[in-house]
Amino acid sequence: MPDKNFKITFIGSGNVAWHLAQQLEKQGYTIQEVFSRQLANAEKLARQLLCTQATDDLNFSKSKAQLFIIAVADDALPQVANQLILPPEAVVVHTSGTQPLAVLNAVSNPKGVFYPLQTFSKQRNEVKLTQAAFCLETQEEHTLEMLKQVAQSLSKNVFTLNSAQRKVLHIAAVFACNFTNHLWAVAHDIVSAENIPFDLLKPLITETVQKALQTENPAKVQTGPAKRNDQQVLQNHADWLQNHHPELTSIYTLLSQHINQQQSA
Repeated sequence: MPDKNFKITFIGSGNVAWHLAQQLEKQGYTIQEVFSRQLANAEKLARQLLCTQATDDLNFSKSKAQLFIIAVADDALPQVANQLILPPEAVVVHTSGTQPLAVLNAVSNPKGVFYPLQTFSKQRNEVKLTQAAFCLETQEEHTLEMLKQVAQSLSKNVFTLNSAQRKVLHIAAVFACNFTNHLWAVAHDIVSAENIPFDLLKPLITETVQKALQTENPAKVQTGPAKRNDQQVLQNHADWLQNHHPELTSIYTLLSQHINQQQSA
């Protein structure tokens, strides 16, 4: 069980902070403060927590928190690191998949990375983290042990990765999550424009995801005209797209070519 006296502060109030703060509090940690440049955003998250102070000031020199989790947009990380003032013994980490550990070098405190490999949306009441991979990085052994304890309170899948490895993982995650979701959105737009319910595609999506997760390599369960190299169907689809959604034709063609090349390798 977490030490009830262990206190955590979140720098940021977006999707990642929204879910991590609430779930860490459920595990017994005290969320001391929440920072946002827009105070109203910090206050909104603080209201979801028990005894948390909302602030728009990066001077935490008098804070009682032992761990500061920076959960802001990647582009904002360097500026936040430069302006952050912490208690001398506190540990500071960021949650970025692509920013290196060195982005925190402006801070003299012990530092690390606490990257949850999961998709977060405030619209979801609670994102399941028990199976999510938490990727940690630090140069101090005692800091690593602290981060492991915090991560293991949320998930059984905790790993140590360096900055280069984490960047590669994040690139793969963009393909596995962001691009995949975008393609579902594209499919939604295609059928909706023809008054066809998107619900008709949901069993197909479910089966596709389940099948991919049950195999060592999803390429082994690939189906469709590109895998079969069915040129007549591919051309028919491309012609229809060119007439109805011309902005999608090149995407369809490129993905089909890549599938065919992968299956032929």
